[in-house]
Amino acid sequence: MNICVFCASSLKIDEKYLELATEVGAELAQRGHTLVSGGATVSCMGAVTTATRASGGRTIGVIPQVLVDIEIADTDSDELIVTTGMRERKAIMDERSDAFLVLPGGIGTLEELFEIWTARVLGIHDRPLVILDPWGLYTPLRQLVENMYEAGFTRANVFDAISWTSTVEEAFAHLEATAKHVRPSVEELGESTG
Repeated sequence: MNICVFCASSLKIDEKYLELATEVGAELAQRGHTLVSGGATVSCMGAVTTATRASGGRTIGVIPQVLVDIEIADTDSDELIVTTGMRERKAIMDERSDAFLVLPGGIGTLEELFEIWTARVLGIHDRPLVILDPWGLYTPLRQLVENMYEAGFTRANVFDAISWTSTVEEAFAHLEATAKHVRPSVEELGESTG
């Protein structure tokens, strides 16, 4: 699968979040998946891409020109797509991904999460969406959504559209168990055309 990972780009976070991103990147590659990321080299985004490649995995980075201009683009990506803006970036990340994994992050991560989550609730897509939250950063968010549901602001399927996990193993188990579409690997593509 092409798995899109949404995560932090902050340089002020605790080292444990970088270690989690590194573990996710290594696991993703070892399971034979391709990483789709925001195409930057900083913080968790950089950690997950570096670990994916170090473990033999393929990476696709999608980054807007404004971030390339401040020299944080992951030029080591197997495929680096430069967009005109953030909306185009998210659209390409969405179209290139078979599943979505959300790590701890800030408001940019939340924005990406909510767009994919809303589309799933509305039936626009049925791809897996998993939150990996070992330390409970998103616990208040989960409670907020439960409060919204109880107050009638959202549909019951808001809970079916997402999986909340606390370990890397559990997160990948959910992604793989609920995926409807798996892309052929680069090697398989070569064999079928060769």
